[in-house]
Amino acid sequence: MERGPAAFVGLVFVLFGGALLVWTGVRLRRGEAVALGVNRVASATLASVAGTLALALGGYCLTRL
Repeated sequence: MERGPAAFVGLVFVLFGGALLVWTGVRLRRGEAVALGVNRVASATLASVAGTLALALGGYCLTRL
């Protein structure tokens, strides 16, 4: 992968994953629903897994520079 696109994609994934994890944590701490109309535990788990995967993928892209 070329350096420019790898750095851009890696940064986007890291920012998205981090923001998703922070947002999910704030919603859970306040006792609010992560997704409306869905089980609270299931939606928090899915959002956390998606955020963690995005962080891991971003880290992978950034190590390929």
